[in-house]
Amino acid sequence: MNTSVIIVCAGNSTRMGGVNKILMPLGERLVIGVTMQAFEKCESIKEIIIVARECDIPSIQKEAEKAGITKLKQCTTGGSTRQESVINGVKCISKDTELIAVHDGARPLVKSEHIEKAIKDASVFGGATLGVPVKDTIKMVEDGLITDTPPRKFLYITQTPQVFKRKLYFEGIDFALEHNLDFTDDCQLVEAIGGKVCMTTGDYTNIKITTPEDIAIAEVMLKQQNI
Repeated sequence: MNTSVIIVCAGNSTRMGGVNKILMPLGERLVIGVTMQAFEKCESIKEIIIVARECDIPSIQKEAEKAGITKLKQCTTGGSTRQESVINGVKCISKDTELIAVHDGARPLVKSEHIEKAIKDASVFGGATLGVPVKDTIKMVEDGLITDTPPRKFLYITQTPQVFKRKLYFEGIDFALEHNLDFTDDCQLVEAIGGKVCMTTGDYTNIKITTPEDIAIAEVMLKQQNI
């Protein structure tokens, strides 16, 4: 289906010592270049929209050119929250877009086949997100004391992209704005209006680069993928 992806890169990278993680080198490219290439390869992705800090947009556009990205439609500036940033990106999608995918710019190792799988699941259920089962036992804690141990078989680590039918996602945005809600996860927009979201199993290499150590880990994983 005709899918637009909004790649969100508007964070302040406080845990990277102020260095913008999406502009850090990764293999032969920058992080954002590797991320864009994953979506460039997907047949279902018709356009790429980047949401970033205004000061970073020229560097992102330059990297897109170097990386051979032909699907980049527009770069726009972010808002004060992640939700506001995504909404700014949504305003840029084409009129004939059927599905909207939202992806973290700092997840460069997402595989194109998993993106396509999430798009297919969203076309069936209305929404889908990549994720993987948790490996560790999770504890609920309050005031430093364990209050519950949820069954591990029901728990997944949520990743991106998160993909939704256009109409359903717009309804979620309208609901959030009407009730002054601000979500950190796009699935919550759809969950809030009773929509179904499929958990599409991806893999554990789809890490989010958050700290300097993550860059080193991503380098190793990228080399393994290219072998």
